[in-house]
Amino acid sequence: MNSPVLYKALIYTKVAGKTTDMVDVPFGIRMISFSAEKGFQLNGKTIKLKGGCIHHDNGLLGAEAIDRAEIRKVELLKNNGFNAVRCTHNPPSEQFLNACDSLGLLVIDEAFDQWQKPKNSNDYHRFFFDKWCIPDIESMVRRDRNHPSIIMWSIGNEIQERADSAGMLIAAKLKNTLRTLDTTRPVTAAVNEFWDNPQLKWKDSERAFRNLDVCGYNYMWWEYENDHRLYPRRIIFGSESTAMERAVNWDLVESNPYIIGDFVWTATDYLGESGIGNTGYYDEKETKFPQFMNYPWFNAWCGDIDICGNRKPQALYRDVAWRNSPIEMVVHAPLPDGKKEKVSYWGWPDEEAHWNWKGLENKLLNVRVFTRCPAVRLYLNNLLLEEKKIENADKSHYTVTFKVPYQPGTLKAVGLSEGKPSDSTTLSTTGEVKAIRLKADRSIIRASHNDLAYVTVELVDNNGDVVPDEDMELAIRLKGKGKVIAGNACPTDTKSFRSMNPFTYKGKALAIIQPDENAGKLTLEVSNPKTGVTTLDILTY
Repeated sequence: MNSPVLYKALIYTKVAGKTTDMVDVPFGIRMISFSAEKGFQLNGKTIKLKGGCIHHDNGLLGAEAIDRAEIRKVELLKNNGFNAVRCTHNPPSEQFLNACDSLGLLVIDEAFDQWQKPKNSNDYHRFFFDKWCIPDIESMVRRDRNHPSIIMWSIGNEIQERADSAGMLIAAKLKNTLRTLDTTRPVTAAVNEFWDNPQLKWKDSERAFRNLDVCGYNYMWWEYENDHRLYPRRIIFGSESTAMERAVNWDLVESNPYIIGDFVWTATDYLGESGIGNTGYYDEKETKFPQFMNYPWFNAWCGDIDICGNRKPQALYRDVAWRNSPIEMVVHAPLPDGKKEKVSYWGWPDEEAHWNWKGLENKLLNVRVFTRCPAVRLYLNNLLLEEKKIENADKSHYTVTFKVPYQPGTLKAVGLSEGKPSDSTTLSTTGEVKAIRLKADRSIIRASHNDLAYVTVELVDNNGDVVPDEDMELAIRLKGKGKVIAGNACPTDTKSFRSMNPFTYKGKALAIIQPDENAGKLTLEVSNPKTGVTTLDILTY
């Protein structure tokens, strides 16, 4: 996984001794196994799946599966600590799977979001499921089975008829079809609570799991240990979970070999299901809150990574839960007077990883520190404010909260192990915006529509620190043979991604440069009246 190696099989046809056609087929060699005793093993080593669910789209590009966009998506996932993805709820592009193969990201390849019964009037059921489900799943497996990154086939997500007699027959039929095409990977599905079948209880889920080799649970972590007592041979994973419940999910994964991993909804923001991860402020007397948000919301806003590729505050919590970081810190925005905060089930509190709160001097702010250390000391401008223990650290959510009167400067959290400082993290107040900084993921790319350069646009102060609380309208211009797509990660900014005057969001924007087929130089210009013009060259060959 950390050092994947691929090979090529040369396949050719000959007629009368002459080669008439030839193709290179990449493949990998690896061993996978699943058991309740040892969990998931890759090449004989037990691996816990640090997973995320993803959709097919690519942020500002929309649903385009441009080669470089798919590769970058895998790079972002790997760089953020994920070792596995669940492709929800349809097979991904071939280039995405190629990137997973070459970069070492494990994949659950999923076929359907509904079977015979609809979830809405325009979904897959209208394409005569009984007629097309077998040809479609055969097409998926035939196309994808040579990809070593794929470790499971999923036959469905939150299927309404999953536990009735018709659903069990469909599951058996799909599994048997898969077995005729591939005997090396287990069959799974994502099974949810019976909110869609209120006449059923969780005990009835046994029928939904009966035809599965590995059992996916959507948001049902509290049933893992109960079900293990009833079905000790069952292999379990969290096929969907929320960011807020990540630590309790991961504690169960680490503690039980039969629970092989957890897949958060979602790893990256996506277009659609607008505002499912929303956080809002409401009057104290309000009791009803929307699950989805109306215009101008347009993206889900539930991802660890936003549509421009930036990490969101919830990702810091994940880093601590997954032991990728020893300590992280976020600050909650002050609640408006007379309002209360409502965080959606898939959302995250209105927190930021910065210490820029101009105009709130001396106002108490909630500061949360995430760490596995048993205690934390908090300092403001080198003055010790407080030391707190994390109660029941081995079973807690690895979180301690402080109330801090805001003053500009540096906020520092120090984790204590055996009473001694171990790890620390800081947040510092920045200066005002003085310049625009352009950072390209690559400065030399191919002269091809299938290659891209992703340029992060940052508003920075005199020290080169990003200013997260001052946003500006930009003017973007590209010189050379190509085009640029630009925008920000704000879930409610409806300005076109083809606009050359995007706003920054939390001090950042993104410009995606796509060359044409001519080699040469592309020059990106980004300006604002306050900062002047900043340029960056991208070479194409």
